[in-house]
Amino acid sequence: MLTYTKTRFHEIRIRLEHHVPTSKGNAFLWEFFLFGFKQAWACLFGALLLALVMLTKWYWPQHAWLARYDFLFLSAVAIQALLLILRMETVREAKVILVFHVVGTLMELFKTHVGSWTYPEANVFRIGHVPLFSGFMYASVGSFIARATHIMDMRYTRYPNKKVTAALAILIYANFFTHHFVPDIRILLFIFIAIAYGPTWVYYRPYRTFHRMPLLLGFGLVALFIWAAENIGTFATVWVYPHQKNGWHLVHFSKYGAWLLLMIISFILVSFVHTPRLPPTNAIEDDPA
Repeated sequence: MLTYTKTRFHEIRIRLEHHVPTSKGNAFLWEFFLFGFKQAWACLFGALLLALVMLTKWYWPQHAWLARYDFLFLSAVAIQALLLILRMETVREAKVILVFHVVGTLMELFKTHVGSWTYPEANVFRIGHVPLFSGFMYASVGSFIARATHIMDMRYTRYPNKKVTAALAILIYANFFTHHFVPDIRILLFIFIAIAYGPTWVYYRPYRTFHRMPLLLGFGLVALFIWAAENIGTFATVWVYPHQKNGWHLVHFSKYGAWLLLMIISFILVSFVHTPRLPPTNAIEDDPA
């Protein structure tokens, strides 16, 4: 099981969670604020990277001595180091980010080779056609899931067997490669996901009380935000799909399914270092459903 050392966020969170509301309305607003605050903190790494992507689109000099992609790579490394130095992130969380960086870069190498998308700008820090900063975009997804799981104190009921989830992750990852050569089994994977996670409910605690929702709904919402972020990335011409070579167009919504699958891989990988826990008995008993 993944354990966490105290970070700056932990200290701030404890102070905020000790706030005593003066009325039911105040309690509702404070819980709503804490939910947004914790979600923002969980996606801090990805949000900073996305902000740099947009800023460099608008303000990066066309003939600068440092390539834009290299600046993004060095900035991502610097952000990671700064988060650790300031104790805004733990070493264990950084290790999770590294794992996703490797997983994402391997897939990028294959996908750019077969022409699924391209990186149109030249740079130094790259492997083949893949600039190294691209791995951080995948890492930001894993970072969000790992941090949100801890920050929101997520618990689960009727969580599937780990062997089932491991098999699912392997099949999903393999299909990203094999569907270029053999029939795509994406529909079967969605059915597999529905069977495995359909009965699962996630319990989360923004403030003092646990709330719950179907885990599949949570998957869908997170994937929707990732798809929106991808549209920002392609608008900033960081990477380009074939249909965008002559000008930016909205990323096909079919990519939403791909991000959903990739996000589930991230979630499963996190579950192997952060073992899913049952909610407290009183949280289940107090649930109106």
